[in-house]
Amino acid sequence: MKVDIYRRPEPQNKFTYLIVPSGQPIPEEATNIDWQARQQGVHVDETQEHLHPIEIDNPRAQIDEKGYAITSVFHQVEAGQGP
Repeated sequence: MKVDIYRRPEPQNKFTYLIVPSGQPIPEEATNIDWQARQQGVHVDETQEHLHPIEIDNPRAQIDEKGYAITSVFHQVEAGQGP
């Protein structure tokens, strides 16, 4: 699946990542002025249980349920380790 990748800064020099199917807007409940576009039209295997290095669990299930997938607060990414 092709997705657009966004990120936002978190405390302690970490980031949360959000993906949406390519070309679709971030759903309203997830809009946040802190999201920064990182990459567009990136192919990811959404059937994977966990996407590295953006640390998103069960992306297909999240996208089916919410229209987006997001990094868990338990897996926030250290600065310099994401895309």
